[in-house]
Amino acid sequence: MPKTPIDSDVDSPLAGRTDGATSTSARPVATKPASVARLAWLIGPALVAGVAYLDPGNVASNMTAGAQYGYLLVWVVVLGNVMAWLIQYLSAKLGIVTGESLPEVLGRRMRNRWGRRAYWLQAELVAMATDLAEVIGGAVALNLLFGVPLVWGGLITGTVSIVLLMLQSRRGPRTFEFVIMGLLVIIALGFSVGVFIAPPDPAGLAAGLVPRFEDANSVLLAASILGATIMPHAIYAHSALSRDRFVMRQGAGPTTTGAAANAAATGRPLRRLAARLVVREGTGDLDRVRGGEPGTATVLPVDRLVRATRWDVTIAMAIAGTVNLCILLLAAVNLAGVEGTDSLEGAYAALDASLGPVIATLFAVGLLASGLASTSVGAYAGAEIMQGLLHVRIPLLLRRLITLVPALAILWLGFDPTLSLVLSQVVLSFGIPFALVPLVALTARSSVLGRWRNRWATTIAGIAASAFLITLNGVLLWLVFTGA
Repeated sequence: MPKTPIDSDVDSPLAGRTDGATSTSARPVATKPASVARLAWLIGPALVAGVAYLDPGNVASNMTAGAQYGYLLVWVVVLGNVMAWLIQYLSAKLGIVTGESLPEVLGRRMRNRWGRRAYWLQAELVAMATDLAEVIGGAVALNLLFGVPLVWGGLITGTVSIVLLMLQSRRGPRTFEFVIMGLLVIIALGFSVGVFIAPPDPAGLAAGLVPRFEDANSVLLAASILGATIMPHAIYAHSALSRDRFVMRQGAGPTTTGAAANAAATGRPLRRLAARLVVREGTGDLDRVRGGEPGTATVLPVDRLVRATRWDVTIAMAIAGTVNLCILLLAAVNLAGVEGTDSLEGAYAALDASLGPVIATLFAVGLLASGLASTSVGAYAGAEIMQGLLHVRIPLLLRRLITLVPALAILWLGFDPTLSLVLSQVVLSFGIPFALVPLVALTARSSVLGRWRNRWATTIAGIAASAFLITLNGVLLWLVFTGA
């Protein structure tokens, strides 16, 4: 097929990157037009990021909320999922259009070295709190299923995450996505089957959609649910996942975006703000692309990629929101008023007693899949945060071991795993504004996204979500410091 100007030779898809991940001398890649069937291959990054919304912290927060307050906080789960859709879409759009992750964009724009380091520190603490929840959840699941001691269970969970990350780096994002999506299916089945066995009361479910709190502890749990639903590290990770899947066609033609003029004025290289992007379809080796003959890729307009990303995010958030709601309803129907259900172990025992060993085992298997999948995504996000903000890349194994230390220490010292999970989600809730406010501000600027910047209604919705989350956290702080 004869080449068009769009289908001319492609330079290295990651030209201009300074992280050393690829070489700018990579040979050109042949391209071919997109088909309807190939558009299905665009689905994936949001599903991987969406696993962060189904981590053990979500399980602990939603189970505790359902067991203690029944249907009271159903509205928090629904509202959190709606806000999560908007936030993840903005993150993915930033990665697609700029070709950079949110940490990379912030790291380049922050001129003050100490300010950048301070921002990195809070983001790193959030990533460690995430890792805490995921490793502890995996350890508890292994203990419930096989009687593995918690410390050893934490080590096993961390080791599996390393294997999954090695798979991502060696076999590419698509293979990594398939593995994570397989675990996502297990998570959905493990946490949803019990709701069909013991369905919720429709009247109670409808009443739970009315926003209200009962006491200070319900506010704490609401903040925990939101921290588990709208996770800062998922915001950082999604932009990076989209960047890795959709690579720039260098020299694809002139761009009409304001970022082009800005890049020319500042002397910085224009990174991927062009009319079309190449969609990589296989291994992580940028010189060998699967999905057709070796060395091929699909060329799509950015507009079409952005539209496809909306579907990707919609599917991912629909799955995550449904499963989270099922977890809360499972507890509200079967665990309300039952003693000992304030822990994952107690919830497992109560499910065994009320619904039988099959449902209890499915719950534990879902918890294990949740811990294994989400800890690998969390480690991916943590590495991206360090590289993007500090421009530092340390060996993956070393980083994985460092972030494992807090979780293993808590398990070793015998702290309550479930309480640790819930409190870790509160820490995540306080980290949300630091990721969300810059994301909304950046995606609203034509100098960053050009003609793909947010519409005014989208920006207003992002501001409203940020204000709500910041206000909730402020109320929570006031309750804590006043002893209320």
